Amino acid sequence: MKILVLSQYFWPESFIINDIVRTLDEQGHEVVVATGKPNYPDGNIFEGYRAKGTQRERYLDRIDVVRVPLWPRGAGGAKNLVLNYLSFVLAGLFCLPWLLRKRQFDAILVFAPSPILQAIPAIALKWIKGARLSLWVQDLWPESLAATGFVRNRHALRAVGWLVRGIYRCCDTLLVQSRAFEEPVARYAERSKIIYFPNSMDSRGTTQAPALPETLVDVLDNHFCVVFAGNLGTAQALDTLVEAARQLRDEAGLRLVLVGSGSRLAWLQAQKQALQLDNLVLPGRFPMEAMPAIFERSDVLLVSLSDQQIFAQTVPSKIQAYLAAGRPIAASLNGEGARVVMEAGAGLSSPAEQVDALVSNLRRFKGMDAAQRERMGQAGRYYFDQHFEMQAQVQKLTQII
Repeated sequence: MKILVLSQYFWPESFIINDIVRTLDEQGHEVVVATGKPNYPDGNIFEGYRAKGTQRERYLDRIDVVRVPLWPRGAGGAKNLVLNYLSFVLAGLFCLPWLLRKRQFDAILVFAPSPILQAIPAIALKWIKGARLSLWVQDLWPESLAATGFVRNRHALRAVGWLVRGIYRCCDTLLVQSRAFEEPVARYAERSKIIYFPNSMDSRGTTQAPALPETLVDVLDNHFCVVFAGNLGTAQALDTLVEAARQLRDEAGLRLVLVGSGSRLAWLQAQKQALQLDNLVLPGRFPMEAMPAIFERSDVLLVSLSDQQIFAQTVPSKIQAYLAAGRPIAASLNGEGARVVMEAGAGLSSPAEQVDALVSNLRRFKGMDAAQRERMGQAGRYYFDQHFEMQAQVQKLTQII
């Protein structure tokens, strides 16, 4: 099958769509990727790229990638984010029909974390190419705009709702990453279009892992380490994690390691210094290929989200990665994510933003013997193999689209 994957985010940015594309190619499909210039999460265009102009390259030396101009996210702020979103839409509408003028496709798949607007160029390409269009919904709009405070005006939110309804109407299939997404999406789309399709992960370790810094290896090997990996932003309830670190200062040998970067990294660094949190470790961001080595050395893996209804409906992609790693999970969130962890028997869960409950669970983990934690990790890995293994999931995906 000839498949166009359209996503504002793609390699060398770290998103699961990278592995989906590779697996589609390995299973014999002809894949082309249409994307923007990489700049997530720090907001700066990656080395080797520039914001202006179009670009062609090859992913893994065999998969065609076309890139359109993009306004980088920058240091943050509403203006930069709006320009980032709109620049991809406008550049996609103007540039992609030309860049893809000699290509025909059976199916178009849009990988759609925020913004949902990135589906608009795909709609135009659907009409031009006569291909079926599938939208993989990773984030709920307009709900996420309201939950994060990005848009507060109710009239603006209503207008976004009408836009979402129009986008959904133009799609042939709507894939939702969480069962809790089904009802919210159904408010804007025909229920017959909606199919549950969870995020997956390639756990085969097909690329060589880069060496970890000795300072990080020393921390992981010589302490009881609770490791959070991923974006350090407003949705991750970082205030809860800082307060948990403060309360756990008397827990000898325990380290809370937050691996990643994002809009609140500078705030975390300031809090670490102001509160003298020697047990809070901020090693920075590492490539996705380094994560298995970090997870393997971790005693517990931590996932947290803010206490918002929309986040209760979401299963963060890091949960699949944690399950695949075979390490016990401390979940500080509500709803679907917590349900998956507990259903798998993979760890302990506490309500979102409940510091005392999280601290209690982390103390419980530290007090367990290694064999008990190992059983939790293995239960999580078994659950992953049954529900989220990428090879099987991609085969289902091609049948759907």
